[in-house]
Amino acid sequence: MEKLIVEENSQNKRIDSYLVEKKVNLSRTLIQKMLEDEKILVNGKKQKPSYKPEEGDVITIEIPKPEETDLKPQNIPIDIIYEDNDIIVVNKPKGMVVHPANGNPDGTLVNAILAICKDSLSGIGGEIRPGIVHRLDKDTSGLLIVAKNDQAHINMSKQIQDRKVIKKYIALVKGVIAEDSATIDMPIARSTKDRKKMAVDPQGKEAITHFKVLKRYDKYTLLEIKIDTGRTHQIRVHMAYIGHPVVGDMQYSNGKNEFGVEGQMLHSKYLEFDHPITGKRLKLEAPLPQYFIEVLEKLRNREIK
Repeated sequence: MEKLIVEENSQNKRIDSYLVEKKVNLSRTLIQKMLEDEKILVNGKKQKPSYKPEEGDVITIEIPKPEETDLKPQNIPIDIIYEDNDIIVVNKPKGMVVHPANGNPDGTLVNAILAICKDSLSGIGGEIRPGIVHRLDKDTSGLLIVAKNDQAHINMSKQIQDRKVIKKYIALVKGVIAEDSATIDMPIARSTKDRKKMAVDPQGKEAITHFKVLKRYDKYTLLEIKIDTGRTHQIRVHMAYIGHPVVGDMQYSNGKNEFGVEGQMLHSKYLEFDHPITGKRLKLEAPLPQYFIEVLEKLRNREIK
């Protein structure tokens, strides 16, 4: 049990934001759940996340003891780009699911990370697990950050939330894009027609995608894409919406392509962020996967100058 006496709340913050700022090693989402479950009390009473602490308030926090997960470590080879005591940055291969779910009970990135991390894992959410702080779709390859402990997990989550993490992707899309660069600022929500898909929706959450053309080919364009937000399927939805779906994307186009590629040609190439503990600025890159290089080689003689 932890006890915190409020000295002041000069910015009139909500209790969930206030506690995150006080670095109690709990995520905002978990704080909200603990308030609901009465694991966090104010002056011995239950409060909503919107409650604004006042000077003299006594906040008690019953920290959940992490329980062992039923996920199993698996010795799966994984390309580690960077590792220290706090984080791992991996180059996820195309076709690998990040977290076990229905239809993918094992063989995931999480199973591989469990074997690598062993006893050094995040316990956020009351469960000992690798701290997956952001995700990549199954068929999107490239850089992914994994936190080894709660402090690193919370810090990285906040950096992503505050848009301090620079994420750049490489994508091959259908069609020749005329603009050298552009920004797509269109909100995204779950599709009302197909619950497995996302869609541009005026009622959705803000989604901002910047792209610049690297090369133009006959019938295709190679792009560098930077995202300010991390909505589910964001790049794929935005590119399909403007009429240039990612090559191989079965969900947001027919997926058919002359190269026989299955799954979107989308690679998380570059990440830049502050180390969650030391504060050192890290700049990391992952090379394009071999299949991607081979497709570009086939297109080399079709480049539009």
